[in-house]
Amino acid sequence: MSCGLLGSVLLANVDIIALGYPGLFLAALIAATLLPAQSELLLLAMLATGRLEPGWLLLAATSGNVFGSTINWAFGRFLARHRGSRWFPVSEAAMAKAERRYRRFGELSLLMSWLPLIGDPLTLIAGVLRTPLSRFLVLVTIAKAGRYAVLMAIHGYLTA
Repeated sequence: MSCGLLGSVLLANVDIIALGYPGLFLAALIAATLLPAQSELLLLAMLATGRLEPGWLLLAATSGNVFGSTINWAFGRFLARHRGSRWFPVSEAAMAKAERRYRRFGELSLLMSWLPLIGDPLTLIAGVLRTPLSRFLVLVTIAKAGRYAVLMAIHGYLTA
């Protein structure tokens, strides 16, 4: 079952119930990488059907998004080892600037990892700067779960 107008216009007649929790997990994972994608609309469309459990939707979206951010972190760790190489994609000056900004606001800046445009690069730079994975996971999980929970609460308020 597609989700009415939202399903037919935004999701091109995709059967969002058939996608289920794994589909939402995958969409959230892709959305958290440096690839351009969105998971919020899929989450809200799935929620709007009333046929999927909200708690499981929150878990699927959050875990997928955190896993995608962890891929960015790991990629940052990989890049850090090759810093200074000719093929390194960022200049030394740009890296120094990013490091200064990250260190200025500290690891708590990862609480902003949910923000569009800056969130994904933040998770990458956290890897480059060797933020411990345990702290990274706690902060990013709080940020990502918080964003999805707020969206779901707003949906509930607007549709009540």
